[in-house]
Amino acid sequence: MIDFLLNGRPHRCEASPDTSVLELLRDTLGQTGTKEGCASGDCGACTVAIGERDADGRLQYQAINACITPAHQLHGRALVSVEGLARGADLHPAQAAMVAHHASQCGFCTPGIVMSLFTLHEARPTPQTPERLEAALGGNLCRCTGYRPIRDAALAMGDFPEARPEWLDLAVDATPPRQELEPEATFVQPTTLAALIDERRAHPEAPLVAGGTDLWLEVTQRLARLPRVVDVTRVAELATIVETTLEDGRAGWWIGAAVTYARLEPLLAGHYPAFAHMLHRLGSAQVRNRGTLGGNIANASPIGDTPPVLLALGARLWLTGPGKGTGMAERELPLDDFFLDYKKTALNSHQEHQGEVIRAIFLPRPEAGRQLRVWKLSKRREDDISALLGAFAWRLDGGVLRDVRLAFGGMAAIPKRATTAEAALEGQAPSPAAFAAARTALAEAFQPLSDVRGSADYRRLAAANLLERLRLVVTHGDQDPNESPSTREVMLDAYAR
Repeated sequence: MIDFLLNGRPHRCEASPDTSVLELLRDTLGQTGTKEGCASGDCGACTVAIGERDADGRLQYQAINACITPAHQLHGRALVSVEGLARGADLHPAQAAMVAHHASQCGFCTPGIVMSLFTLHEARPTPQTPERLEAALGGNLCRCTGYRPIRDAALAMGDFPEARPEWLDLAVDATPPRQELEPEATFVQPTTLAALIDERRAHPEAPLVAGGTDLWLEVTQRLARLPRVVDVTRVAELATIVETTLEDGRAGWWIGAAVTYARLEPLLAGHYPAFAHMLHRLGSAQVRNRGTLGGNIANASPIGDTPPVLLALGARLWLTGPGKGTGMAERELPLDDFFLDYKKTALNSHQEHQGEVIRAIFLPRPEAGRQLRVWKLSKRREDDISALLGAFAWRLDGGVLRDVRLAFGGMAAIPKRATTAEAALEGQAPSPAAFAAARTALAEAFQPLSDVRGSADYRRLAAANLLERLRLVVTHGDQDPNESPSTREVMLDAYAR
């Protein structure tokens, strides 16, 4: 059973383990304001909001894609859908602004847009900037109106009376207690690492879910059935960010595998701005509110956006699995050793590692003088999958390149470092000749595939061009403290600034 609040009212529902929030709303509860568009987390028509208290006790509403969010993750939480925003006959400012600015035509996508505006309004950003609007609405597509009236509505929300239901400020405090689901449940929600490992020992075949941004596509796109699912989002040890120093002296952070991109972004913004900027090209706010760093790594997609960056930074993994008897076995390994072949990783690679999970990812603290650049190519600027992503880290010491790490997604069956190209640059001045040698080494080491996102020839040429772009940044950009936005831009497409 799932116990949760919907628009301030308690609900108790049964659902199969592969039921989505969207299915629960429309099919079980008859709340049809939330629409299904793409059923893959791209269009935003199904956007709803979940309310929770943050670490400081402040009430926060986060937009999510209902189509790819497991319904059982609502247990003990407060859900807000478009039906709950008005206070009687008085519209919420997000709704009133949309009406006043004629921002809806067919109306199909409108509920999702309203819900994204609702979360933006509740966050009370001051001032309201184009960047905040882009972040809030980047996951909502509209084929009728164009986006100008929607933007105008977003900017005008503050002009309308605060007609908000009273329960919005109370909903989280009135949610049912967060007890685990019944022991016989087929959607399992362990709250400790020990309980998760016990579940893995008993059912190593059951898929793990955190954000669901990839796994739930198996349900919505391939119509797969999931008889048993293990939710890791409430495992306390997987939700922490801990500053530490490794035995080799490297300082950094162990980032729990279930930490979302939204939670991770402030840390990255303070230490790795290029990485933080890339998150805004990784997916929409709905995706960043749900997706996790551990999930992106474990998914092992050759075009996943974060693994090349982590490879360039020298990240490590902390793996935990069933040990002898009832204990746990743990090991660490460099991320370089994790990806073995297409969709194959060091997790469960041998019988002795069956049931392993990623516990945390080590992100090293930036070293003085070390630089990072991340450039992503895709067909669409917003919320799109990479055709190619390059992540490059280096430092200049006495006019020569040191500690060069070059990593790519989309150039092989796995995210992969270009070690021969690194060797061509290591200890060399950033000259055209050195980078020409690196491009030759890159072409010899990678044999990318052709697919709907790009041909092999395109990827080879684009990767070589990214190395030339890197040369220009190293030789010119770092000399200017006011480096131009074009060299910081992580997204390269037909509409690049």
